[in-house]
Amino acid sequence: MMGSVATDSSTSSSASSDRPDKPRRVRRTRMTGAERRQQLLEIGRTLFAAKGFEGTSVEEIAAKAGVSKPVVYEHFGGKEGLYAVVVDREMRQLLDMVTSSLTAGHPRELCEQAAFALLDYIEEYTDGFRILVRDSPIPQSTGSFASLISDIATQVEDILGREFKARGFDSKLAPLYAQALVGMVALTGQWWLDERKPKKAEVAAHLVNLAWHGLDGLEPRPRLIGHRKS
Repeated sequence: MMGSVATDSSTSSSASSDRPDKPRRVRRTRMTGAERRQQLLEIGRTLFAAKGFEGTSVEEIAAKAGVSKPVVYEHFGGKEGLYAVVVDREMRQLLDMVTSSLTAGHPRELCEQAAFALLDYIEEYTDGFRILVRDSPIPQSTGSFASLISDIATQVEDILGREFKARGFDSKLAPLYAQALVGMVALTGQWWLDERKPKKAEVAAHLVNLAWHGLDGLEPRPRLIGHRKS
């Protein structure tokens, strides 16, 4: 009959210590309400730019964020609320970039600065611009791209009004010319959004070339040369 074998406690503990440890569960850091809101805004912005409002669902937004649908509703009341906040932020960003760029005294340089501001926004905030230039599928209390362009034109209008007055032109027509100039830059920006050729500085130079030399040769009382007079 074999005798019992004594067990060395140190050997036993050593053997158990050699066993592979069970993988520890990584504790996920819980986001604050502000952090979660910002995350949802960034995800929504990306999806709205890529798929549009109709092509984006609350389910997809929630899945990308790793949360349930009620979390999206809790923060924004639904997809429409999220979309409205995204649009409002992008409109304020673009308007701030344009208005803060108008610093030079010479009118031609002001034209250059305005053109660069819009092109800079398109380059740096491409997703935002894609969202803005889409027709809004829902009523927007925050406005639209057309109203944003009108806001920017108002800034340009003051500059043109002073210049018109100095040249003896009718300053009451400054709003018309401001809308025309800003609209020209905005539509060119929409074209450049996907083309990206020529380079930004060259696009700005050509825009200002057309705008400035058109303004430089303005007739105080332009006349129509065709047969239609009204």
